[in-house]
Amino acid sequence: MNSNFDKLIQSEKPILVDFFATWCGPCKMLSPILKEVKDQLGEQISIIKIDVDKNQQVAAQYQVRGVPTMILFQNGKQLWRQSGVLDKNAIINVISEKSIK
Repeated sequence: MNSNFDKLIQSEKPILVDFFATWCGPCKMLSPILKEVKDQLGEQISIIKIDVDKNQQVAAQYQVRGVPTMILFQNGKQLWRQSGVLDKNAIINVISEKSIK
């Protein structure tokens, strides 16, 4: 997964990575919010979910200490990071402010 992950985040399109765990309550709350974000932004963004229990190496590489943690990447660079749940509009605002058009 690690080398695949590094390739995935090289995209010119912004990529929002959701580090989550199946046992995490707030992660379950965030999932439908991210679906709404994807529905609204469509092809402007990719959203990837990473299960920290199954991908501990990637989680450690990005120092994910708590879930959910969202990290926005573009061209392999980390543009923004947030732990916890945000509402749809807050996430969309961050993506539009931080990503390069």
